Amino acid sequence: MLVDLHSHLEGRVRPDTASELARAAGLPDPPEGWDAALRLDGPGDLTVYLQKVAASYPLFARLEAIERIAREAVEDAAAAGGDYLELRFGPATHVDRDRDAREVVRAAVRGMRDASRSTGMPSGLVIAALRHHDAATNDEMARVAAQLAGDGVVGFDLAGDELLFPRLEPYRSSFAIARAAGLGLTCHAAEAAGARAARQAVELLGAARIGHGAHIVDDPEVLTWAADAGVVVEICPTSNRYTGAIAELAAHPAPRFRDAGVRTVLGDDNPVQTGADLAHERTVLVEVLGWTPDALRALDRTSIDAAFLSDSERRELLDRLAAETGSP
Repeated sequence: MLVDLHSHLEGRVRPDTASELARAAGLPDPPEGWDAALRLDGPGDLTVYLQKVAASYPLFARLEAIERIAREAVEDAAAAGGDYLELRFGPATHVDRDRDAREVVRAAVRGMRDASRSTGMPSGLVIAALRHHDAATNDEMARVAAQLAGDGVVGFDLAGDELLFPRLEPYRSSFAIARAAGLGLTCHAAEAAGARAARQAVELLGAARIGHGAHIVDDPEVLTWAADAGVVVEICPTSNRYTGAIAELAAHPAPRFRDAGVRTVLGDDNPVQTGADLAHERTVLVEVLGWTPDALRALDRTSIDAAFLSDSERRELLDRLAAETGSP
């Protein structure tokens, strides 16, 4: 089963679409072409990684472009065999004097809904506050997410450069707004910062899921706490290699999470930048990190349980999983 709980819309722009949208916006193609402009050359650090993702930002200049990118992201996931996709999106980056955040978010929701209807694969939008934005901007994104809760928006996140902006206190009010609206809460943490950043994200912001969390294993006390508290860690192995969170795929902490009893789910983060979609990440779990069929079934069940789904969608996925595995 392919349940993708950590994937960014800005990291799923098809290179061919990028070229078409650039021409429509009057932007020149990069000298090396869009495939090379969007794709990472190799491992680096989180700052370099995010700069490559940001190469797609000018392509979000029109609402029609946002709608198309979102539609194609869901279509691509469905075509690859996906069962459910949560897309993270930082709308504040794409707001200008001609369109506000609500319009930007609604454009993404329209595209996702069109693709979900045509493919039959459910999807949901997770609005991301960004670490480098001020509190007023992030609070406004939370209010927009709250207004559209249950209307295509399913969750709220904090993303951005944890190396440059490690503190979490500035985002408390944004998460409080999202929590009051009943949105699912997740937070990028302990990807570039230390293990205690993940605990702080849970205890200070109320996050139920932690994005990446690769450094949780560096602190045995935090690792034990994460298992005991039922924290869900969204693992993205290939992405973590490109951000420098791990030195090589074989060093990814996923097996240590599993052995410690920490609940994990899988994501592909920015698959255009890394060249690794969710099916590839699942293969990494098996071929590099030693995941057994039983471990995969546990991952699938946790993914369905932790997804920001409606009750009917969750039941449908659980029924599908039971049919695939022959167990309830």
